[in-house]
Amino acid sequence: MEPSGYPAWPDYRVDVRRVRNLVRVTHTDRILGETTAALLVAEQDHGIAFYLPATDVRFDLLAPDRYTSRCPFKGTARYWRLADGPDLVAWEYHEPYLEVALLCDHVGFYQDRVRVEVGVADPAVSGRPYPTGSAAAN
Repeated sequence: MEPSGYPAWPDYRVDVRRVRNLVRVTHTDRILGETTAALLVAEQDHGIAFYLPATDVRFDLLAPDRYTSRCPFKGTARYWRLADGPDLVAWEYHEPYLEVALLCDHVGFYQDRVRVEVGVADPAVSGRPYPTGSAAAN
């Protein structure tokens, strides 16, 4: 594997965070994946992307593609297309660089080729709960 680009560009950012919101990926009427353990990836100079654990992806609806590419900050990507079509809809980094190791065993989806829906986390806690019996809770 080629070396990571981080030593040459130490200020480059790829932030990877686990989110517990429901994330559903669909194409037409088919659910390609659904999880409450997605990764939210915010890469400098790129839009955000959601990566689903491979265990929550419907690979029976996808087919591997021969195309690969290398990102100097994430590693070598493999691509997936719909099983019944030629368009690439997803990618994965089978052996990501150490700096983004959480991406291993996760699949990202092109948001302009599939529908990515982000729902509410369960439980939906956005702040401290009101104490029982307080005036604000009534």
